Amino acid sequence: MTSTAHSPLPPAASATALDPRAEPFYVQVLQALDDAGIPFLVGGAFALAGLTGVERPTKDLDLFLRRADFDRLGQVLAGSGLHTELTFPHWLGKVYSGPFFIDLIFASANGLNAVDDGWFERAGSDTILGRTVRTMSAEDMVWSKAYIMERERYDGADVAHVLRACAPTLDWPHLMQRAEAHWRVLLAHLVLFGFIYPDERDRVPAWVMHELLQRLQAELLTPPPASGRCQGTLLSREQYLPDLQHGAGDARLQPAGTMSEAEIAAWTAAIDSPPDKDAPDQEPSRKEQAP
Repeated sequence: MTSTAHSPLPPAASATALDPRAEPFYVQVLQALDDAGIPFLVGGAFALAGLTGVERPTKDLDLFLRRADFDRLGQVLAGSGLHTELTFPHWLGKVYSGPFFIDLIFASANGLNAVDDGWFERAGSDTILGRTVRTMSAEDMVWSKAYIMERERYDGADVAHVLRACAPTLDWPHLMQRAEAHWRVLLAHLVLFGFIYPDERDRVPAWVMHELLQRLQAELLTPPPASGRCQGTLLSREQYLPDLQHGAGDARLQPAGTMSEAEIAAWTAAIDSPPDKDAPDQEPSRKEQAP
């Protein structure tokens, strides 16, 4: 079979525009993490640029670390003039310096994809702000962004760009394992990838599509579950609230999910919160989703 020629990928990028006034603050926190021996990964716009060549301005720095390390970071930064905040205990903390901030991310906003040892085993590396740092892997970026389908933010384009740039070297067995019971989410993105880049659909290995489609075929031959849950809340914290109000179960809620009722209530209440008063350039809180 003759393979279709692929159009060139964007060149790899190693930096994305940041406010230069914030750089000393970012470097201070990165140095503090290194000095304390706290493992972290750079994600967000920096990691996306390094993986795909797609650059865009960013208002903050996204650092991924284990939830257990957040309290230790607060102790390390105590007395430095920096303020740490456990914004949402199930997934997000912040470090502030005046109008600037760093997001400290432990998991996805839906409570899934907690940062664990595997994130660090698969990590890449890059030079950011003159420092060599570890960066989020393509596999973890695909899977964390795959669930972000809010009305005001949809990360499907990021998923497609990472697949286009990294599909030949992706650890597909690992990504399939990560998908587990949520394999339909992965299949949906892969089907869209073939639509977005029809000339490059063969970047996704045929065996991956065959296996996922076989799962779909097998599922069609079995009766649907009677769980009563709506799994849409794993994709959007807002758009499926009407389903919950009409009696559907929330797939985020323990024990089926990972979140407590209090965590879900706090995350839901933040939908219409105003921007942080000390961060005038920050986007509204309703747009805070895991990068």
